[in-house]
Amino acid sequence: MIPRTLAEIADAVGGSIHGPADLVVSGPAYVDSRTPVDGGLFVAVVGEHVDGHQYADHAHAVLGSRPTGAPTIVVDDVVPALGRLARHVVDRLDATVLALTGSQGKTGTKDYLAGVLATLAGADRVVATAANNNNEIGVPLTVLRATGDTAYLVVEMGARGIGHIGYLCSIAPPDVAAVLNVGSAHVGEFGSREAIARAKGEIVESLAPSGVAVLNADDPLTTGMASRTAARTVSFGTHGDVSWREVRLDELGRPSFELGFDGQWHPVTLQQSGGHQVANAAAAAAMAIATGLAAADVAAALSGVAAASPWRMEVGRRDDGMVVVNDAYNANPESMRAALEALVAIGRSGGRRTIAVLGEMKELGAEHLDGHRAVGRVAAELGVDVVVVVGEAAAGISDGAQDVADAAPQVVPVPGREEAVAWVRHNAGAGDAVLVKASRGAALEWVARQLLDDADGRGER
Repeated sequence: MIPRTLAEIADAVGGSIHGPADLVVSGPAYVDSRTPVDGGLFVAVVGEHVDGHQYADHAHAVLGSRPTGAPTIVVDDVVPALGRLARHVVDRLDATVLALTGSQGKTGTKDYLAGVLATLAGADRVVATAANNNNEIGVPLTVLRATGDTAYLVVEMGARGIGHIGYLCSIAPPDVAAVLNVGSAHVGEFGSREAIARAKGEIVESLAPSGVAVLNADDPLTTGMASRTAARTVSFGTHGDVSWREVRLDELGRPSFELGFDGQWHPVTLQQSGGHQVANAAAAAAMAIATGLAAADVAAALSGVAAASPWRMEVGRRDDGMVVVNDAYNANPESMRAALEALVAIGRSGGRRTIAVLGEMKELGAEHLDGHRAVGRVAAELGVDVVVVVGEAAAGISDGAQDVADAAPQVVPVPGREEAVAWVRHNAGAGDAVLVKASRGAALEWVARQLLDDADGRGER
């Protein structure tokens, strides 16, 4: 964070000081007392189960709703105060703010964009959202990692309802704002894809006329958002301003393709698996190009971007040859399809049997059963050989897979994670490719880890 005294922070957030007013906070803000930051500001959030104030006494400085044993700035409500502090910092940065949202692909696109900017501008000049800290706490924490040397601030934004993204944009007003897609993730909270589009579109409404809106040319609900901003628009997609052609996948499903912009084509070879990564990379490229960077430089940088976030199409190959794809961070019907397509591509290129270990997709609301059945049908239609369905909540996947009479895979319902691991251990072989995917609450990353750490199969990651 840009160094600030307690007095300056208190003035920015409208708080009172309990401690030395001239104490300087020079480190970032943080909310986990188990990972303190030297010179940082501990944000004492009161959660449903944990009160941060109880762990604040050894902090350098605290933002809280009551005094603690450490120097503390006391405010009525910590979370909005954190947002006010972040906006105070943004207003003093000489940095380009790039914000993005979407129903899927946010974190992958954010990682590509941050990697490209770090390559072209220097890693110490780029601050980006860590993991998917994209809410009313995560966005301010991202901003407060910026320093006076920060040239690019890359902010992922999520929403649980109408007005959420608008609020996040009030904290970090974007110069470039992207909407990747409007899918069914969180449809249980919003009620419809149209409501999701209204919420996601708040990001382009926040742009000044001098800004740039980056929109998905292949998604009608996204392209329609152009009417909601006076900013210039740049599209990405199969027929977008930034597009791609000649996609090829290697034996681990990693795409090579040509990235197109302004009549010129540039080669790209990605290090991440899955054909869906092409659209993520193109979205990142469009955002980078919108800042004025040359398309050729952006394409070259994309090829060097390594995976930055765990459990997202994370490919491990055991010593015995089995390929395990850990994509267990989150799931919705659209991302399930993308992961299954990647699995089938890996199987096809390497002559491998394909096994999909799939768990529950949460937050689908009234579409829960239909969404799971659709995933089962997709697995069957794509030609997945075995579908292991984990837990009763995901049972619709079994039903859907068995609906496709001409291409039904072997379906193995199991009650939990342990049984899923046991089945794969006893039935999968060295020549197989295994995908593990579900919503975060299912914690299926444990399954992938067990398979990779088997005593007779430790291998490269």
